[in-house]
Amino acid sequence: MGNSQKKAPGHGEGGGPHSQPGTPGYKRSHGNNTANSKEVQGKSPAVNGTLPAGKSQDEPQGSGPAHSGTAGASCNLDAPCGALPPPLARLKNEGNMLFKNGQFGDALEKYTQAIDGCIEAGIDSPEDLCILYSNRAACYLKDGNSADCIQDCTRALELRPFSLKPLLRRAMAYETMERYRKAYADYKTVLQIDISVQAAHDSVHRITKMLIEQDGPDWREKLPEIPKVPLSAQQHRKDEPSAEVLQARAARAEQEKARKAEVRFTLLKQEGNDAVKNGQFQGAVDKYSECLAIRPNECAIYTNRALCYLKLEGFAEAKHDCDSALQIEPNNKKAFYRRALAHKGLKDYLSASTDLQEVLQLDLNVQEAEQELETVTSLLRESLLANSQG
Repeated sequence: MGNSQKKAPGHGEGGGPHSQPGTPGYKRSHGNNTANSKEVQGKSPAVNGTLPAGKSQDEPQGSGPAHSGTAGASCNLDAPCGALPPPLARLKNEGNMLFKNGQFGDALEKYTQAIDGCIEAGIDSPEDLCILYSNRAACYLKDGNSADCIQDCTRALELRPFSLKPLLRRAMAYETMERYRKAYADYKTVLQIDISVQAAHDSVHRITKMLIEQDGPDWREKLPEIPKVPLSAQQHRKDEPSAEVLQARAARAEQEKARKAEVRFTLLKQEGNDAVKNGQFQGAVDKYSECLAIRPNECAIYTNRALCYLKLEGFAEAKHDCDSALQIEPNNKKAFYRRALAHKGLKDYLSASTDLQEVLQLDLNVQEAEQELETVTSLLRESLLANSQG
């Protein structure tokens, strides 16, 4: 590489300029060479480098936004590419554009020029060089040149072990050349990296049937060693859950939240009741307030807290809590009775009398209400008398 090169072939023509590792200008014959490469006899479902499962994994790496696929599609050819200097980045971008437009031979030539430039300039960027080799391998695969695809993928993997696309492309090339054992090993390695690659699943299933048919029950013993992918190279991906699964999860989360809230509410209410029994009315107010933060429409908590406010002579607060309770339960006797006591504390004897009469209309047997009605009636008379004299 580095010498003046002939233009690479177009669709399906086979040959193209490339070099043997470390040998500038080296040129090999192209083609599948299947006669010398078979490990197991049989037909391969991959044709001209197409993905067996139908899911495209041969788009060049490091490409920019998707284009329309027409020859005149525009893209930013001067966009930066990793550590590549601008002239080499442009070559790579041109190759990506040509590949997307189906001009695989022309794209191959651009990638080759970029690779030559990296080597000649001594650019130390394994990742960028890996991508260039992988992209050129995709061109070879599209043109049906599986042997050169395998060589470029191997170079890419030497630079960046366990890179997914070079592995997948090499597996496809091996399968095209009916080197099924090597294809199987690469597909299994791909699945260690990313379990979601359906093309690899489909190919492993298909090749397994072929190997069992050819080699019998001991077919695994004839496989090459399958490397163990380190955790750092594995892509931990999970399928997006369906809407139904998300709804079920949300429902379970709400149920669990409600259960915990109910347990908390019960505990706080009991602690508030115990505080009342012990004469700790401010402590009880705090507990009941926490209860209402959990269940703001619990009538009994409002009447309980109103009782505490009455004991603390917080008559306005007691009245407010009774108002809230009566909005929830309009016929709550405790709320009417305690609001009457709050009115009494606020010296609003007429309102106190009205609430006590409401209590007795709901239940004539509430003796406390009868006694308080007599008291506030007397206080009301005294108030009216005092006002008239004043």
